[in-house]
Amino acid sequence: MIKDIEYENPEIIKAFQEEKLAVALAYLKDHSPYYSRMFSEKNIDISRIKTLEDLQKIPFTEKKDLQLFNWDFLCCDRSRIVDYVTTSGTLGEPVTFACTEKDLQRLAYNEKKSFTCAGLRPGSVLQLMTTIDKRFMAGLAYFLGIREMGASIIRVGNGIPELQWDTIQRLKPDTIMCVPSFIPRLIQYAEEHGIDYRNSSIRKIIGIGEGMRDQQFNLNLLGQRIKEKWDVELYATYSSTEMGATFSECEYGMGGHVHPELIIVEIIGEDDRPVKDGEVGEIVVTTLGVEGMPLLRFRTGDMAAKRTEQCRCGRWSYRLTPLVGRKNNMIKFKGTTLYPPMIVDVLDNCRHIANYQLILSLNELGNDDVTVRLGLPEPDPEKDSSFVAELKNTFRAKIRVAPNIEIVKADILARDIFRDTSRKPIKVVDLRPKK
Repeated sequence: MIKDIEYENPEIIKAFQEEKLAVALAYLKDHSPYYSRMFSEKNIDISRIKTLEDLQKIPFTEKKDLQLFNWDFLCCDRSRIVDYVTTSGTLGEPVTFACTEKDLQRLAYNEKKSFTCAGLRPGSVLQLMTTIDKRFMAGLAYFLGIREMGASIIRVGNGIPELQWDTIQRLKPDTIMCVPSFIPRLIQYAEEHGIDYRNSSIRKIIGIGEGMRDQQFNLNLLGQRIKEKWDVELYATYSSTEMGATFSECEYGMGGHVHPELIIVEIIGEDDRPVKDGEVGEIVVTTLGVEGMPLLRFRTGDMAAKRTEQCRCGRWSYRLTPLVGRKNNMIKFKGTTLYPPMIVDVLDNCRHIANYQLILSLNELGNDDVTVRLGLPEPDPEKDSSFVAELKNTFRAKIRVAPNIEIVKADILARDIFRDTSRKPIKVVDLRPKK
């Protein structure tokens, strides 16, 4: 039996990735209009890129490059494309990605490894509470991965607590996969309708799109809120369409495990140079084994740290800490540097709030401004003023500054958060000019 590369020592993993990198560079030079042009214009001799450290000799690929030259990244004839997907457009205009049959097989392999890391096995039954349509890569990837590992999947789609609980009661899945902020809504529905959710078949929740832990790997406020109500195993994941990979926590919850055969990850600082292991920086990825639209040194805009010590599960492959935020969403508010998750952590611990949305803008002086729209079931101006004052004090205690607060009726705000045109809840609206 071949040993999984994730369990090899760091020296072996590094040498393995450097061999994979040489193959990837040669493929890009021969097949990618964008990268072959870039190598020529920048006088880059790929034969001299021999180590992971040598990657620093190559320029970054940015989201704007994908937006401006989308089809120049395609490395094969369009007749070989079997699936088209688009990014969610979190950092701007969505980008199309084209996948070959080999790319879908790679996605299935990736998700099989990630689900295995999260403790699923052949015979597990996963209820998928996210879309598999709307040109969404993740939903399809999850489906393919579950098939590959010999488990079962129930494709319910997002939202609709009534349908989710009906499915759980009928088909008895042991695992659900969804955006973590949907879980409190699921619990609330169960409590209001007399569903004994604590004794249901669910033993595990895999979260996507949102974090459930802080940088010390403790449950954040949303994770705590879920765990207090529902004592199930919680697993967080990190993924994106661009990298065609998912990093899942193992049972020890100490960061998302990177699959060395699928991706190379760099963490870079403000000077565009690698930071020390354990320091927060921007995640930069180079995909391995992608046939349709591979990427080289792609800046994700996501901020996290790399952990390289061996995990208690035995894996040596490095891990990524929970995301601190997105680089483009960094806020300099009243002299304090913030990321939206820091504000979200405070809001998730407020029991009276039904929903919320952050609005980032510039004030009349051109400085960052933050407004929190709070959704309350029945706004009451007299009661709400004292609640807002108390919440602002909580903000000052937790993050040193208090944002502007606007009270909105919860059902009205829900329409802005859960839009039919978006695959994810829109919790942050950034109105600041793009840099």
